[in-house]
Amino acid sequence: MSGPEHEALESGVEGSGVEELAPDAVGAWVRGVDYVAGWRQATGALAELADALAAAGLEEPGVRLRAGAEDDGAGVVRLELTVSAARRMAKLAEVAAPHFGRAS
Repeated sequence: MSGPEHEALESGVEGSGVEELAPDAVGAWVRGVDYVAGWRQATGALAELADALAAAGLEEPGVRLRAGAEDDGAGVVRLELTVSAARRMAKLAEVAAPHFGRAS
């Protein structure tokens, strides 16, 4: 993805990480775009997702969450998984699918 990525909070599911905006991780700033608000929303969503993943047993080193902001300032949470963590998450999604009206 392109654009300013405020990698302000990088963490494993455990929730450790840096809790400040990292301006040197930005590709280009656009005047008038509120990247901080999007980043703050993303950090909140990241915390919720980290808690849910930990509750589901996916709190291994192979799970990495990063909060950032897109070109337009919208918050974004990026999820990176090792192969084994991706397979475990796929199983969790299969189990959860019927609860959300999705058939496998």
